Formats: sequence, C-alpha cells, structure tokens
Amino acid sequence: MSTSNPNNEKQTVVFASGNAGKIKEMNDLLAPLGYEVQSQQHFGVESVPETAVTFVENALIKARHASQQTGFAAIADDSGLEVDALDGAPGLYSARFAEMHNAGSGDADNNTLLLEKLKGIPDEKRSARFRSVVVLLRHENDPSPIIAQGVWEGRILHAIEGDGGFGYDPLFFNFDTQQSSALLSKALKNQLSHRGKAVQSLLEQLAQTV
Repeated sequence: MSTSNPNNEKQTVVFASGNAGKIKEMNDLLAPLGYEVQSQQHFGVESVPETAVTFVENALIKARHASQQTGFAAIADDSGLEVDALDGAPGLYSARFAEMHNAGSGDADNNTLLLEKLKGIPDEKRSARFRSVVVLLRHENDPSPIIAQGVWEGRILHAIEGDGGFGYDPLFFNFDTQQSSALLSKALKNQLSHRGKAVQSLLEQLAQTV
C-alpha cells in the first residue's frame, strides 16, 4: 500500500468486522489518505475464531483471514478491559466475561459480574485500563504489518453511571475527564479512547508509508 495515488483511485481495505459504526468511522478516517474501507461481510467473509493469547495476535489472525479471503489489504482490531485487582482480567475475554463464568452474557451481565468481583475493594486498588490494538496487513503474507496500540487509563466505579457508550463504559471512570465514559459525547470518546488513540497511531504510520 502507498499513500501515492496518481490516478486518484481509492484503494480498497477490508475491515475484519461487521460493526457498521466501526466501518463508517474507519472509512471516514482513511478516506483522506486514499483508502475505501469495506466490511468483510460485504465480501461474504465469516468471522474467524480468535484463538490467540494476546490482543496483537488475535488482531493479526482476523486481518490475515480477511485478506486471504478477499485478496485485499485488511484491517482488524482487538481490545479489552484490564483490571489490576483481577490480574488483568477480563482482558482478552472482556466481551465473554460473564459467559465464561456461567453468569449470563452481554454487557449488563459482564458489568454485574465485574462489580461482584471487585466488591469491597477501595478506589485506590480499582485501577484499570482499556487497551486496543489495530493492525493493517497489505496482503495476507505481509512480513511487516502496521501495528498500532492505544491505552486509556482509569478505574472501576462502584456502580453504573450513565447510559451512553457500550460494554464497560458505565463502570469506567476515565482519568482524562474524571467521569464515567458512558457520560461522554461520542466525538469526545473517540478522541480520548483506547481505540481512538490506536487508530490515530495507525493513521500517522500510514501517512509515512511511501
């Protein structure tokens, strides 16, 4: 891939996700650099099992699968919440936290279980962070993929605050604005969040690609 495009033709990049919001956001960000982002579902590509033990490896698995199936460059991300008092859990398994503990499934159950796990733990020991890794493979056998990471520091609240965002946002007190992430506007959250930082790092690296 190159930022040089004399014919002004957009280069297709497949995003290994079916999340319409993520697709639009990524397309808006990459369009000025000459790229057009398409969901892997647009090409009939199914999700691949995330079998690795790190965010980077899982993102690479997803991106490589999307590139292999479509023949285009591919982007993928993997992210999660790391809570220090829980030795970094739920981490890779953030989306399936409650399910893995036979405590239900979905955001509400994940948040309920997290509060239970941290019951009685004071603020100073409730430190946590959201971590996101975004990777881009120019082709399925790309030996030097672009890897970008973003981290958002904060702590876990004692009760849900706000109804915006998704996932653990209502329990994540971010240090940037000193409030629950569920209370932030979408624009501000995208600017401050782990995923926003990772994407910005990716864009900076792409802009330097010749």
